[in-house]
Amino acid sequence: MAVQITIRGVPEEVRDELAMRAALQCQSMQEFLRCELARLAERPSVGMWLQAVRNRKVGTKTRIPPSLILRARDADRP
Repeated sequence: MAVQITIRGVPEEVRDELAMRAALQCQSMQEFLRCELARLAERPSVGMWLQAVRNRKVGTKTRIPPSLILRARDADRP
């Protein structure tokens, strides 16, 4: 069953930007925001993601040294 959500106190410039984005996608503001909320809910928050990484690290008992991470990062740079 669908529920209604009301958000009060949204600054006018934020509402205008969201309305513009909705119009660019030929969507009503309601449809645009519904899609954005669904997309947001599909992904874990940063905190949830970090906790999952910590749990996986503890579970596998692995540790990658910072020097190896930096070397891999630098290998992708020109």
